Amino acid sequence: MNLLTLGADISELCTQIPDMLQIVGYVLYVFKIAIPLIIIALGMFDFGKAVVAEKEDETKKMAKRLIFRIVAGFVIFFIPTIVMFLFGLLGGYNDAKEGSNFEVCENCILRPSSCPTNN
Repeated sequence: MNLLTLGADISELCTQIPDMLQIVGYVLYVFKIAIPLIIIALGMFDFGKAVVAEKEDETKKMAKRLIFRIVAGFVIFFIPTIVMFLFGLLGGYNDAKEGSNFEVCENCILRPSSCPTNN
């Protein structure tokens, strides 16, 4: 179903739901802090187990696991940047961005503390 047939004005969507976008922004902000801490804690725990076990192959396995976790952490940390870059590559995205209040959406998600709310 097309939103335009429902009479929804998509260009004003960002100014209608800034509170919800601000919540999404804060959730992303918490993830950006919590995920690196979790990766560090799990890495220390895994390497501690490997050192206590005194097995070289176990240490190599834990190193691979830590590298995988670090890569996953970087991907999660940079998801907003990656998404904005991919949207910027689309041809009509910049034209559509100029005709809407997208800056409000972008501001609320990437910088939730400076988001204008409907209080």
